[in-house]
Amino acid sequence: MKQEGLFAKGRKRYKVTTNSKHNLPIAPNIVNRNFDINTKNTVWVSDITYISTQSGWLYLSTVMDLYSRRIVGWSLNNRMTKQLVTSSLQEAIHSRKPEKGLVFHSDKGSQYASTELRNILQVIGGKQSMSRRDNCWDNAVAESFLRL
Repeated sequence: MKQEGLFAKGRKRYKVTTNSKHNLPIAPNIVNRNFDINTKNTVWVSDITYISTQSGWLYLSTVMDLYSRRIVGWSLNNRMTKQLVTSSLQEAIHSRKPEKGLVFHSDKGSQYASTELRNILQVIGGKQSMSRRDNCWDNAVAESFLRL
């Protein structure tokens, strides 16, 4: 194979990004796979993905409006912290200025269960929604966007 310039294609590296084994409060699943939304800025979904670079891993947090399927906020960092997701949510709030009652849906990761994120939602009159444990289908729209 070496003489012919052939090489084996390696498997795509997998990195777990959700830490749902924590003692932080878990929100109910308000969205419950209802992804057909008729009004903008009423339901946003969020997820984190990772990007391998020559310098190491980068983490991307996105916030998507379910109505338009547009990314309304995002944040990039070399660490997967609560600041990563709060920054993307704050950017979305700043750019879209949602009305009271916004539903923000995510997985049960510790970044999304943080006090800081819940406080941001409380200030704008938003409600938090989280997927069921180990069920990627509950956040399928955000998951499928990030798995291009």
